[in-house]
Amino acid sequence: MTKVHTIDATDMILGRVASAAAKALMGKTSPEYTANEVADVRVYIKNASKTKMTERRMKETLHETYSGQPGGFKLKTNEKIIDKKGWKGLYELAVYGMLPSNKLRPLMMKRLTITE
Repeated sequence: MTKVHTIDATDMILGRVASAAAKALMGKTSPEYTANEVADVRVYIKNASKTKMTERRMKETLHETYSGQPGGFKLKTNEKIIDKKGWKGLYELAVYGMLPSNKLRPLMMKRLTITE
């Protein structure tokens, strides 16, 4: 039986919501937790665009990407990510970084649904 976790992001901080979502996706909120299996859980984050974020955090927080090519290092602010991909893209980036980097991470990310 699939467990459903719904997180309302209204007036909450991005990192706290992402952390709660990552814990639920890993299955750490249930007593049947096993590290080597994907938990039978669905996580829904609603009202992502109503997240509380200061202007300074929007402009000064930097996210790095590197393509592997010379000159392929890029920096993006939260503001640019929200303009390009919306709040959904920013939440996916935050939750993705909080999940363990193994074969199960893409499977866990498929169980995350974000609505603005």
